[in-house]
Amino acid sequence: MDLASFLAEERERIDGALDRLLPAADAWPGRLHEAMRYAVFGGGKRVRPVLARAACRAAGGDAESILESVCALEMVHTYSLIHDDLPALDDDTLRRGRATVHVAFDEALAILAGDALLTEAFVVLGRFPDGHAFASRRADACRVVAEAIGSRGMVGGQVEDLEATRAAPDGDRLRRIHGAKTGALLGAAAELGALLAGASAGSRAAFALFGRRLGLLFQVVDDILDATGSAASLGKSPGKDAAAGKLTYPAVYGLDATRRERDALAGSLGEEAQRLEGGEGTLSALVAFVARRDR
Repeated sequence: MDLASFLAEERERIDGALDRLLPAADAWPGRLHEAMRYAVFGGGKRVRPVLARAACRAAGGDAESILESVCALEMVHTYSLIHDDLPALDDDTLRRGRATVHVAFDEALAILAGDALLTEAFVVLGRFPDGHAFASRRADACRVVAEAIGSRGMVGGQVEDLEATRAAPDGDRLRRIHGAKTGALLGAAAELGALLAGASAGSRAAFALFGRRLGLLFQVVDDILDATGSAASLGKSPGKDAAAGKLTYPAVYGLDATRRERDALAGSLGEEAQRLEGGEGTLSALVAFVARRDR
């Protein structure tokens, strides 16, 4: 598989759907919609919707039928980035090589743009895929995503991440934070794809576990890049986690051990992807992409 071409095609399909689903920048209230679009179309990798579509294919479903549904995942992810960058949280001024939303617009509008994207995501999950046949699956999809991002998932992980600032190194706490902050939504993305494909409960659980473990790999790589990358290569401010005393893999285990953990995770996830797909396919390619990414 030509991974670069495949991801480019997937991003183009997803971006086209996001463009159709989001309100136009000049629709009332224009400034809010401009900020939402600024954040969404800032050059994201679209890993979560791509993962959901890959899981749908692997579970025997039609990935095109869930194109709109998976856009909700990108809206949720973007809302989380807008809020993470705020002065009250990570206080970052650079995201994907551009000014963060609260810098490009203002802090109040950034909060509201994040709120609006989160709300819009559930409008999308409640509407798509269209038709009576998908009614129960749409309800399940709303629950799966909501549970992943609430107080016992992504938001809870963000809270513990803040509480762990400058705390003593603790590997168990670190894995809990990463599992909630990053792994929960990626687990929901993989489960969403399988769910909308009509997969069994057991199959859905297997895809959800794969997604959560892929999220851990994503965060391990992110921790390495924060310690070794530059603003030019990352498109965001490097070294902020260490400067802020955040709990990260390099801080707990050292950089060399973190790289070994990345390689071990990538290897086991590659095998897991092949079991889910019955051979090498999109899920395997996603594992390789996440493990090798440089931003």
